[in-house]
Amino acid sequence: MVSRYDLLVKNGTLVLPYVGEVRADLAAKDGRIVAIGEDLTDADEVLDATGKLVFPGGVDAHYHLGIYRPLEIDATEETRSSLVGGATTVLSYFRTGQHYLNKTGAYEDILPEVLQAVSGRSWTDFGFHLAPMDTRQVGEVPALVDRHGISSFKYYMFYKGFNLSADSRDAKAFTMSDEYDLGHLYQIMEAVSAAARDTGRRVSLSLHCEQAELMRLFIERVRAAGDPQTLKAYSDARPPLTERVAIGEATTLAAATACPINLLHLSSGEALAAATEARLARPDLDLRTEVTLHHLCLNYDELSGLGAKVNPPIRSALDTEALWAGVLSGKVDWVASDHACCLEEHKGDELWPALPGFGGTGLLYPVLLSEGMHKRGLAPHRVAELVSANPARAYGLWPRKGSLLVGQDADLTVVDPDLEQEVTTDLLLSGQDHCPFAGRKVRGWPVATVLRGRVAFRDGAVVGEPGGTFLPR
Repeated sequence: MVSRYDLLVKNGTLVLPYVGEVRADLAAKDGRIVAIGEDLTDADEVLDATGKLVFPGGVDAHYHLGIYRPLEIDATEETRSSLVGGATTVLSYFRTGQHYLNKTGAYEDILPEVLQAVSGRSWTDFGFHLAPMDTRQVGEVPALVDRHGISSFKYYMFYKGFNLSADSRDAKAFTMSDEYDLGHLYQIMEAVSAAARDTGRRVSLSLHCEQAELMRLFIERVRAAGDPQTLKAYSDARPPLTERVAIGEATTLAAATACPINLLHLSSGEALAAATEARLARPDLDLRTEVTLHHLCLNYDELSGLGAKVNPPIRSALDTEALWAGVLSGKVDWVASDHACCLEEHKGDELWPALPGFGGTGLLYPVLLSEGMHKRGLAPHRVAELVSANPARAYGLWPRKGSLLVGQDADLTVVDPDLEQEVTTDLLLSGQDHCPFAGRKVRGWPVATVLRGRVAFRDGAVVGEPGGTFLPR
């Protein structure tokens, strides 16, 4: 006899973004949520969520699949880590040039190669943000939106003067492009704005805001002063002022072109202040803000070595508290991991050649619950908005993703709010062999993560085979 439901999540507290928390059962059938109510029965599989919170699956909206390792390997090992953190969707950045596939060309040719590498290997559903690196790729924006479901793009403001590690000024060799300057940014904004207008959807441009000319000066000063090999030196070489100035440039051009923008990984109180000022000065501008787990929780005085080298740099403890204040006040729209698997061998003990970035996707819900809900009183439904609903809305996935609404994808994570664990590399199930968060005790962990009605992670281990699919948006 066929059961009424495929999966039943019993006796939990459902966390509903923009609404609140409600005690109810949730049932899934054929990958969708089909019922929410009391005393639901008759399912093939039952998850007992007594005493637990049931969140919508996280949407980790800032991710880097294949930046330092083959796409095929990262897709398998890193999206597996996403399930640990309660994420069921990842949106990964991709660009041509050095790293990733180490080539340039038309996205019409390269995007299918990327999708083929990831398909069948991802434990989460996935999408891509693409970076138009040259004028020809800017011309592809309408087709990427209309035919391929790519609704978000990216511009890296410091690439006009530096490579990824900031140890080379040969930007053209790095980007494999023509002119990667503010004129190029303006062209991208025109194309993105036109696509948003023509489709009636939110097509947006995400920005890495650091100003290259100022970086040049401050890097020269740090190196001339003895060149200390520390994370504080890296922050001094790329100080918050470079973020403020870049945000000013970006928001001025966005207002001139009516381009919806997302200011990524704001790392400092000064950057958040600049974003807030831009919103007040330009109320008609569609501007959204992101911070990362590491900029919320790590500071350069507490870390040794170069494992946490990242762009923008890890800042001071004062900056972490300023960013938390922005989260609590609503000035920050979402939190992401900026996950980029980078092995110890690529860090070393020399500051400038060390590759930037590290993984954190396995901590997405745990950090927000531990540091946000438990320590700072952030309501559970606000956690769900920051981790899931708000990025889903920004990037064309709502309400299919980011909600627990009947009729939508049965993506969810069952969280034990009182489970405390010490962070280790093994716990996070990533391919990365180090973790800047290691040793921290974090309270509030997923015990089961469900992708489209199928249990994909339970009690510290993945279940079955990768089942993620590409999400055209």
